[in-house]
Amino acid sequence: MTHLYFDIRDDQWPLIYDDKYNVSVLGLEKLHIFDAKKWGNIIQHLLRAKLITKDCLVHPNEAKKEDLLVVHTKKYLRSLKWSPKVAVIAEVPVVACLPNILVQYAYLKPMRLQTGGSVLAGKLALERGWAINVGGGFHHCSSERGGGFCPYADITLLVRFLVDNEMIQNAMIVDLDAHQGNGYQRDFLGVPEVYIMDMYNRHIYPKDKEAKRAIRRKVELDHLVDDTEYLLKLHKHLKAALDDFKPDILVYNAGTDVLESDPLGHLCITEEGIIQRDQFVFEQCKKHNIPIVMLTSGGYLRKTAKIIADSIINLESKGLIEGSKVTNLEE
Repeated sequence: MTHLYFDIRDDQWPLIYDDKYNVSVLGLEKLHIFDAKKWGNIIQHLLRAKLITKDCLVHPNEAKKEDLLVVHTKKYLRSLKWSPKVAVIAEVPVVACLPNILVQYAYLKPMRLQTGGSVLAGKLALERGWAINVGGGFHHCSSERGGGFCPYADITLLVRFLVDNEMIQNAMIVDLDAHQGNGYQRDFLGVPEVYIMDMYNRHIYPKDKEAKRAIRRKVELDHLVDDTEYLLKLHKHLKAALDDFKPDILVYNAGTDVLESDPLGHLCITEEGIIQRDQFVFEQCKKHNIPIVMLTSGGYLRKTAKIIADSIINLESKGLIEGSKVTNLEE
């Protein structure tokens, strides 16, 4: 068993987060389009809404070299010790000029902690029926190549750890980020035990034709698709996917870069559309009795954090997730 797996208290939620998820590189993170404090902002919204307390949260362990080597090549991990390489992955050119020790501490260490959170979320979902890593979803990273702000293959690691520990035999990945999830797709090419459904804008990064061969249910969208078309396609294809394949776990990559006016996604989904999207995925898992892991993945606007928090609040209000296993004896 790995140090990334541990038991949580009955009064904790399978909601995984640590303040060290947030990226700070001497203020240089402000040069990036990505909200580097997104994960902490999600938690602040949930605290203000009184959905959770800080004691509810589960703090993961950082994925160490031996954990990463379950999927990653030694050559790839060595390459991350070169700041220009990391700058390309993070899409912040100035990072190339920084000492690698700073890059490791300020950017890669938070990403390793989020990766540990994704791996832990797999175990907790099997135990509680659901888990949300308020982070992770680095779907552009494969065993030997990072990109698109994704330095570690947390989705591949999540699945591999469950399989290697004989906790599952198969899995479904449902990727609703605006971008094709080419990283784990390359890792799971020719692996029939992993069913991939990916719904993405066909006209934007990464356009990885080789990786597309791994997708069992491919839903390619055009620019500016709205709620009506988006939700109709989701309903049709997710139902069909679950008719095709009964997974032991469903990994839901819930990117919010589908939001209207997102500068990278180029889709036109409203805040309410995202909340309905997430609700439908969780409803289908509940209907089919499938444990679900949600990863927050992409989302590039400052208002994204509140939308994710509102979606989590909605899931709880609809009875699709519930908090602690402790019952209130006074009720």
